[in-house]
Amino acid sequence: MSTYTIAISGASGAPYAHRVLQALITGGHNVYLSISGDGLSILNDETGLKLKGSDTDIQYALEKQFEAKEGQITYYDENYMYAPIASGSVKVDAMAVIPCSMKTLASIAHGFASNLIERAADVMIKEKRKLVLVPRETPLSAIHLKNMLTLAELGCHIVPAMPAFYHHPKRVSDMVDFIAGRVLDSMGVENDLAPRWGI
Repeated sequence: MSTYTIAISGASGAPYAHRVLQALITGGHNVYLSISGDGLSILNDETGLKLKGSDTDIQYALEKQFEAKEGQITYYDENYMYAPIASGSVKVDAMAVIPCSMKTLASIAHGFASNLIERAADVMIKEKRKLVLVPRETPLSAIHLKNMLTLAELGCHIVPAMPAFYHHPKRVSDMVDFIAGRVLDSMGVENDLAPRWGI
């Protein structure tokens, strides 16, 4: 199976990350995961998943939450710059920052790799590998839009958290699945999380 990096930054939209992680683990893929401090708090606020303690404690809680096999998910603190994903010599098939705060977006756009999330994204860009960014902000300023354009011109996939309604969602989870499915599509991961147009 493939290996992916998932990063969760401090913006609203944690359920999207939760669903993508669930799909990757259920699909038998391996995941490197890093969550910012604010991301941990928002994950708790929006999904009820409370991760605290040492990195080992957090990894154990994640394995339990997603019913992952041993070694299938590897958690790294955002400040641990010795993680494998901080180096281009370690290959991953794709990376998603979901949700992606405007601060994280700006840092990635300008090569300001001050933590592991930003460094891992910087590695994906320099190695010309698939990087998916899921900005979650509204309205967007000209600064935000310029940063997104900079990243799009570098080949990054910009997948804003904008759920559609043509599939007649009946629950919030249906809208979450729509975005999670589009993110997985952009990462090159087969999925059937949401109905496809005309099918």
